[in-house]
Amino acid sequence: MFNKMTLIGNVGSDPEMRYTPNGNPVTSFSVATNRRYTTSEGEQREETEWFRVSAWNRLSETCNQYVVKGMRVYVEGSFSSREWTDQEGQTRTSLEINCNEIRFLSRNNTDQAMQNQNETGTSAPDTGGSVEDLPW
Repeated sequence: MFNKMTLIGNVGSDPEMRYTPNGNPVTSFSVATNRRYTTSEGEQREETEWFRVSAWNRLSETCNQYVVKGMRVYVEGSFSSREWTDQEGQTRTSLEINCNEIRFLSRNNTDQAMQNQNETGTSAPDTGGSVEDLPW
């Protein structure tokens, strides 16, 4: 069997990092993808799909350090969906990606994230402003 999902979208929330009872870090954030199309009546439409992305261990730490809301990212991993019932009794579906690779596509937000990390005293790689030189 093969379960692989690839998406390119915009980060919809700053990452949240937590630890499992075993002490493994996991970072979660949302990513939105857009699809534009024209209906048979000629009307322009746009649909947005939201995905919850979870990254584990070393990748979790990298995402927590560099991912910021609004950033454009390439995410690759395994896909799962989960149904749940909200407080109003409505059935909802959560689309989830267990991330095993991420690439930062929007340079400006990556530079801003690195600047924020430097201002808080944590180390960020010296990339000379190039996303391609980051260590992942």
